[in-house]
Amino acid sequence: MRDLNYQLKLLCKHSHEGSFETRVGRERQLSAIANQLHDLGFRQLKATSLKQKHVQALVDQWLQQNLSPGTIKNRMSCLRWWAEKVNKRAVVASANDFYGIPDRQFVSHESKAKDLAEEQLAQVKDEHVRMSLRLQQAFGLRREEALKIQPRWADRGDHMQLKSSWTKGGRERTVPIRTPEQRAVLEEAKRLAGLGSLIPGGRNYIEQLRIYERHTANAGLSKMHGLRHAYAQQRYLELTGWQSPHCGGPSRVQLTKSQRDIDQRVRLTISVELGHVREQITAVYLGR
Repeated sequence: MRDLNYQLKLLCKHSHEGSFETRVGRERQLSAIANQLHDLGFRQLKATSLKQKHVQALVDQWLQQNLSPGTIKNRMSCLRWWAEKVNKRAVVASANDFYGIPDRQFVSHESKAKDLAEEQLAQVKDEHVRMSLRLQQAFGLRREEALKIQPRWADRGDHMQLKSSWTKGGRERTVPIRTPEQRAVLEEAKRLAGLGSLIPGGRNYIEQLRIYERHTANAGLSKMHGLRHAYAQQRYLELTGWQSPHCGGPSRVQLTKSQRDIDQRVRLTISVELGHVREQITAVYLGR
């Protein structure tokens, strides 16, 4: 292993910032960046060797490869994290437009919603993984949340409370319990988990995540994040009375003034329920 790859790996290992998935993703990104720097001709680098010319060379390559603005901005976040850890924060400009990186486009042109039929669930052999999938579908949870959740603790009657240690970015939130179907799923989850989480005794989160990945793959299931998209679209219909653009409903320009006001309020509500802080992100789930 090259010195740079090894040193970046150590930086990641000694950091506990973010969720497990965030840390794993950061380590992978930095390893790939180290390889790219080597391929660009920057050899014998160490973690403390980071300079402005390295950042500019990487960005130039990413722009030439026509990577999406979101992908580039995620990589820039990793570069800033690296620079901060080696006390070279000034090496990476604070604004992405300094490098000519275009604004991220949140509007998606097609729905990514996923349904989960009973016969598909039946193919998942691990009962805890099955229950996590059902919670993802019923409440729009992220995968990590649906694994770490302690159903009995989370149940607050008319809503579900999510701890900061379960959620992305450490943001506590609540999700309403609106339907008999949601209540039934939550009661089953409580019976299965007892006083604990949906990670069985004797396993840790990493082990259960691998089991989740293996069992969903064996069942032919992929991109289960699409269950959150389906949840968002259902909530939009419930709260507005009409379908979202991704489901064939009217676009924003087709709405009346009063409908646009409703649309804005509903999108903010859905954004909060999904654990986001910006209304803008709902365009990915609902269209615009």
